[in-house]
Amino acid sequence: MASKLSLTSALTLPNSKYKIPHIGFGVYQSPLSTCVNSCLTAITAGYRHIDTAQYYANETSVGRAVRDSSVSRSELYITTKILSPGKDIESTYKSIEDSVEKLDGKNGYVDLFLIHSPNGGKESRKLMWQALEKAKANGKVRDIGVSNYGVGHIEEIKEFGQVWPPAVNQIELHPWCQQREAVEYCKKNNIVVEAYCPIVRNQKVDDKTLNEIANKHKTSPNQVLIRYALEKGWVPLPKSDSPKRIEKNADVYGFELDVKDMEILDGLDQGKSGAIVQAVSNVPS
Repeated sequence: MASKLSLTSALTLPNSKYKIPHIGFGVYQSPLSTCVNSCLTAITAGYRHIDTAQYYANETSVGRAVRDSSVSRSELYITTKILSPGKDIESTYKSIEDSVEKLDGKNGYVDLFLIHSPNGGKESRKLMWQALEKAKANGKVRDIGVSNYGVGHIEEIKEFGQVWPPAVNQIELHPWCQQREAVEYCKKNNIVVEAYCPIVRNQKVDDKTLNEIANKHKTSPNQVLIRYALEKGWVPLPKSDSPKRIEKNADVYGFELDVKDMEILDGLDQGKSGAIVQAVSNVPS
């Protein structure tokens, strides 16, 4: 287990000179009216990594928060995602370029750009990956990766991609959905694993086992879940629009989970049935 973690901890990305902060702030379903303030609260609390997506329809709000923050752009790490391609590489690239402009202006960049889902089929995945490679080559994007990809989807990139492995695979991860095959594959290939829904959208806040561990450490269930993800070497992306919860979710460095705690939490795995959003398919379709 990692014992010297801090809010400034970062992980090395494959074939990259850049590092990714070991914890990120998610903004899924953060309304436009609150997204800017939530991001600014997160940055003030010490987060340096914000994770958005075209599908979330709040890239412009994240971009405004980045500009309004007292923290310089070079110290912030911005991730977004593309869900579906245009009719060709050029139109797909334009979609990526539009996201970059919303987040960091016409001459800006995005630190990490992901394919949001493999569900559109092989040709869709190919178009998006090749457009992301172009954006990387043109300096619009520093690193590229994937989300919700299983083993087969990542292997498939070798058929048409010039960039491999992807820097990141962002998948649903928490004690009830550990996706061990995909995680082990990523680890073997030095692909950083990001954990979305690390606090299970508060659905497990009353879980008896989780609360026993939280009480033992005099902390909250959600803090235990975030610390669990960190100890596993994943990059958790907790989301909240409550200022107090945003701050609390970043306050996970004053305690450590011991071997027994980790074994107990590991034992909660329900496989694919434990997913609340989407478990990956390791065989591409």
